[in-house]
Amino acid sequence: MEKTFQPAQFEDALYKEWEEKGLFTADNTSKKKPFSIILPPPNANADLHLGHAMYVYEDIMIRYHKLMGYETLWLPGADHAGFETQFVFEKHLAKQKKSRFDYDRKTLYKMIWDFVHENRDKMENQLRKLGFSLDWSRRKFTLDEDTVAIVLNTFKKLHDEGYVYRANRLVNYCTHCGTSFSDLEVSDKEVEGKLYYIDFPLTDGKGSLTIATTRPETLLGDVAVMVHPADPRYKDHIGKTVTLPIVGRTIPIIADEYVDPEFGTGAVKVTPNHDFNDFAIAKKHNLNHPPVIGFDGRMKNTGTEFDGKKVGPAREGIVERLKTDGLLKEIKDHHMVVKTCYKCGRTLEPLPLEQWYVKVRPLADRALASIEKGDVTFNTPAFKNRAVEWLTNFHDWNISRQIVWGIQIPAYRCISKNEWFVSVEPPSKCAICSECTFEQDTDTFDTWFSSAQWPFTTLKTTQPGDFDFFYSTSVMETGYDILPWWVCRMLMIGLYATDAVPFKSVYLHGLVRDIKGQKMSKSKGNVINPLETIEKYGCDALRASLVFEVGDGADQRLYDDKIRAMRNFANKIWNIGRFLEMNKTPPPPGTPLERGESGTSEAMLKALKKEYEDVKIEYHKNMKASKFSAGFGVAYEFLWHRFADFYIEALKQDLKDGNISTYQALEEVYLDSLRLLHPFVPFVTDAVYKQFCGKCILET
Repeated sequence: MEKTFQPAQFEDALYKEWEEKGLFTADNTSKKKPFSIILPPPNANADLHLGHAMYVYEDIMIRYHKLMGYETLWLPGADHAGFETQFVFEKHLAKQKKSRFDYDRKTLYKMIWDFVHENRDKMENQLRKLGFSLDWSRRKFTLDEDTVAIVLNTFKKLHDEGYVYRANRLVNYCTHCGTSFSDLEVSDKEVEGKLYYIDFPLTDGKGSLTIATTRPETLLGDVAVMVHPADPRYKDHIGKTVTLPIVGRTIPIIADEYVDPEFGTGAVKVTPNHDFNDFAIAKKHNLNHPPVIGFDGRMKNTGTEFDGKKVGPAREGIVERLKTDGLLKEIKDHHMVVKTCYKCGRTLEPLPLEQWYVKVRPLADRALASIEKGDVTFNTPAFKNRAVEWLTNFHDWNISRQIVWGIQIPAYRCISKNEWFVSVEPPSKCAICSECTFEQDTDTFDTWFSSAQWPFTTLKTTQPGDFDFFYSTSVMETGYDILPWWVCRMLMIGLYATDAVPFKSVYLHGLVRDIKGQKMSKSKGNVINPLETIEKYGCDALRASLVFEVGDGADQRLYDDKIRAMRNFANKIWNIGRFLEMNKTPPPPGTPLERGESGTSEAMLKALKKEYEDVKIEYHKNMKASKFSAGFGVAYEFLWHRFADFYIEALKQDLKDGNISTYQALEEVYLDSLRLLHPFVPFVTDAVYKQFCGKCILET
């Protein structure tokens, strides 16, 4: 054995050997107890980042359960990541001075398909570099034809049973990216804005009513002024009318308890097509007006000079016009929260749009019941409580996206009656009137809708028998930040589609931050590239650093010194093996091959065996309870500070004297320790194990 462990000499060769020997390939006819995990599919559009290295927790579970005698399956896949990928591809087009508008739908889809598949193989090889024990014979993609067929059938079943409906309501719309988002995908951003105080003249000529608004540009679409019914300041105004500035329309003064008398002047304007609360209020009072902002982010339907202008310039022009007309009373600084696009960062517009919605309540209630019964468990009580909170408060789920890349919704509009029908297979005639021309919805599914079905769409489309043997899966492991977006939705849809929970337990890990506890970002320059880290320190060092002394589900700080310390531990594992190998050679001729230990040595070996048995009990207790950091810590502490620093030092002379029984006892404990450590640091443990046993740890 070389003086130090050189990861680059072993990692690629070992992984290739693991694959060629089929050590990761599952057998669904096995008599063993199944243990299965479906890999949260990384986006197929880019390289892996440090967050993907956190899959190490899944690899730990798989390798551990394989060593414990389970039939394990870790199924890999890739996500088409609809909006995310189209956004990335549009940036790619922009570098060529092109845009999505330069291509028809079919051409753009094909271009993105090619772009994704150029990156997919690269991404999957990066997963190999991280040592992940994935069953590559079962790799899946969210746009595989058989997977898509299941997604379409789930939508039809939901629709036919009344869980999916189409509605025209306000959506969070990004006029730059050209799509709507569900409420969970909206980023709230605190900003210092302005509060505009505007006079609305009373039509009876007896003064005016001053309203306060943060969005003066939307007043062109106002349908009313609203006050609180119990506000004494406006009691005599309710039922009267005002003249809408600039436009000149007459609108009523209405009363509703929704109004906060403490905000501004206590009088607010009502713009139903550009404010979620106003939309509900206007519906309640039977008021409406066409939208005054279009999906292109420009003003429309106002009959003024502001039609065609972008929102920003229109706001400036309207404020100037109000000043000229003597109706702008005051402008104050105002701290506020605006809803922004989580990708481009621009302010989202509430706009009216017909979309498909999933009726969440019945599905969420069933998911809540499964948690209450213990059919699904969580690695911390806090995560369980958070899941319950989200499922209790979910709104109906907007699953329509105005993008090309993804699964097109199998819904069709009857032109003659303007009604919709759903058909998984392309229909030969209109299902509404049987006569007219019909057209398919151009929208695609929200990616979270298809990925909510991932545990069962994968197992139903890999090998015959996989679903029956491995479903419900054992664990869903992912970051706590996507608990509502993905985990809760998988639970809802999985129960609905299969009548069983998609996973029996949920293990959520925290975020990886820099040494100062800050979130990693390219703009801050504090990003750690996992592949560069592996090249510098070795894969085992990175893996171990992501687990060592990390609280259950807690955020952690990752930095060079910690990774370097784990590299030193990998070297320690190697050096212990090297020392034992050097002392494995037969003693000189004439030396008895069987020697009894001295009384001191015998007591020391007895203490070693007793301590190691206690260590194993504590290790397995932690591993079975999903306390992986604690399990690793027990094995780490024993091998380095007890086995190497204490026992080997105390028995070193026995080894030099050629004491066979002492050597055999030390080797036995050492090799078994490698099995304990293997799930965490698979490369160095296998490299050493093969030196002694001639085979891989997972072969034993």
